[in-house]
Amino acid sequence: MINLVLFGKPGAGKGTQAVFLKKRYNLLHISTGDLFRYNIKNETALGILAKSYMDNGDLVPDQVTIDMLEAEVDRYPKAKGFIFDGFPRTESQAEALDIFLEGKKMKITITIALEADDNILVKRLLERGKSSGRTDDQDELKIRNRFEEYNQKTAPLKLYYQDQNKFHSISGIGSIEEIAERLAQLLDRF
Repeated sequence: MINLVLFGKPGAGKGTQAVFLKKRYNLLHISTGDLFRYNIKNETALGILAKSYMDNGDLVPDQVTIDMLEAEVDRYPKAKGFIFDGFPRTESQAEALDIFLEGKKMKITITIALEADDNILVKRLLERGKSSGRTDDQDELKIRNRFEEYNQKTAPLKLYYQDQNKFHSISGIGSIEEIAERLAQLLDRF
């Protein structure tokens, strides 16, 4: 079983590469953004709870996100592994994920950061914003603010996972196929 945490700043290619990884390794891709949207749209108990925090301008507590992840993992008891995309974002979330997985007799196998220069990522996101309709991809200032948030909160997870010998970094620059090949070379060792 491979359980993978995929990191990277917005625009680094996490979603694109998750599609490749899902197919090649028969893994389930769990995007916390997708989980939130699904639970809110379908008015599940967790979705209603999350929305109540969001409507008040508050951050959704980690436990609500963990509960959503747990429900999603429980839906697939025969899965060969999971790609966690968008979670964890902080060390406390990483610790909570480890505890949750230990309770399932699972663990994170590897974490991979897709690395790319900020200026390249800004160009990617502005281009994506032209077709995606996402307003947060259409404003360079908002994009750079998201990068700063990543640098402050998520980048420190590198040390957390390095201490467990689970952190790896690859270049997120190049064609989709080139990046996918780099990922495969790394994952084929596990």
